[in-house]
Amino acid sequence: MNLEELRKKRPLVHHITNEVVMNFSANGLLAFGGSPVMAKEKEEVEEIARVAGALVLNIGTIRKEDIETMIKAGQAANKTGVPVLLDPVGAGATTFRKQAVQRIVKEVDVSVVKGNAGEIAALADIPLKVKGVDADEDGDAVEIAAEAAKRMQTMVVVTGKTDVVSDGEDFTTSSRGTPLLGSITGAGCLLGSIMAACMAIEKDKKGAALFALEFYNKAAERAETKAEGPGTFVPHLLDELAKAYD
Repeated sequence: MNLEELRKKRPLVHHITNEVVMNFSANGLLAFGGSPVMAKEKEEVEEIARVAGALVLNIGTIRKEDIETMIKAGQAANKTGVPVLLDPVGAGATTFRKQAVQRIVKEVDVSVVKGNAGEIAALADIPLKVKGVDADEDGDAVEIAAEAAKRMQTMVVVTGKTDVVSDGEDFTTSSRGTPLLGSITGAGCLLGSIMAACMAIEKDKKGAALFALEFYNKAAERAETKAEGPGTFVPHLLDELAKAYD
């Protein structure tokens, strides 16, 4: 993964995403080096797919009418070879969310699915207790990632205390980051945006996902050393995302 190339090309990442996090995701992606577009009108998604480098589908604030738009955007991205990242936020919290995201996976060729253990387990019909939009600490993240990847035939990223990237055959783990990421809204959503930008540049999707995880968590760790709490953590995180690390 070549960060210098990414920042030179500034890939356009099309988001149909969580309305709560749009501003944070856009600013974070800009700091990292990508170019966000937040477009959810069904009539324009095919045009955007022709110029985008990647597509993020995030169901955080999904409504019934959004499902068709996400599918149309995903299928348009598939036709043009644009990688698709799916973030199944709160997939296990309600039947509506679970059915919506399972339909998206069925009708769109998703390149990477990223979520916490509860979300991924719900999406792939792997038994795991879920509370709200967050997973319990129970459950083997490695096992969930591997099994979900096999069932969905795609790359899966399970985030948590230990992050796991699996294609169903093998897996890689990472244990970096800071608890402060869990104290702000949209930390996981921004990770998805950054991961999608990396996928726009790097053909190796596993390599792109791992680079995004390591870079994002390293930036968060450095931001934590300068922050007094969640309020000051956010601007420091944006600053750190704009830097380059060895």
